[in-house]
Amino acid sequence: MKFLLYNIRYGTGHQNHYHLPLPYAGFFKKTDENLNRIVEFIGAIKPDIIGLIEVDSGSYRSGNCCQASTISSRLHYHHVVESKYRYDSIAQKVPVLNQQSNALLTNRNILDSRFIYFDEGIKRLVIQVELDDVVIYVVHLSLKYRHRQHQLQKLHQLIKQVDKPVIVAGDFNTFWGNGELKLFLGAAHLENANRRNRPSHPSHSPQRQLDFILHSPGLRVKNFSIPKIRLSDHAPLVCDFDC
Repeated sequence: MKFLLYNIRYGTGHQNHYHLPLPYAGFFKKTDENLNRIVEFIGAIKPDIIGLIEVDSGSYRSGNCCQASTISSRLHYHHVVESKYRYDSIAQKVPVLNQQSNALLTNRNILDSRFIYFDEGIKRLVIQVELDDVVIYVVHLSLKYRHRQHQLQKLHQLIKQVDKPVIVAGDFNTFWGNGELKLFLGAAHLENANRRNRPSHPSHSPQRQLDFILHSPGLRVKNFSIPKIRLSDHAPLVCDFDC
């Protein structure tokens, strides 16, 4: 079972293209061309499950089309996608921001899916998807340390309720280092697939480990890699599980 985690930054690109003609101008540019490159990359990897962080679900940048739906259609996946911001968030009232989402895609049978929101932080979404042999959580944690710790507590409570092996994947925004996850990993009995703690951000010169694929011990990691590709400010994570 091959798992791909990728924060695609809404398909807006990275480095020089992103910051021209003005700093951060790329955030407002159309994304079709870069999304095509992302689709080609995913197609070459051929993952069974894809956790996508920072997906545009229908703003003008993506031609009012959902990027998760576009990728799923082209590569023949099932998908679930939802806004990162809760219905009562101020972000839901702001154009473009209200189309910023996360998604899970898979070529496997989806038994159940849920969208859960943390009580703390701006970014609150938890995507929970149950497959035949595993339950997957896709998250994008808060920028604030205190909020992240509350979110990890809630995530631990969710994991305790399932009786299958789990994969927890996403952008954890661990700006204080991966030690932030030590208590969570111990309490939830999870392991980091990135055994060597290799950094994935920024993609042009990785310095920080912000992206994680965490898993139950019963899921054995056959291979883990961070492809050197610069279609986003984050590099993708690819993990082959023997389950």
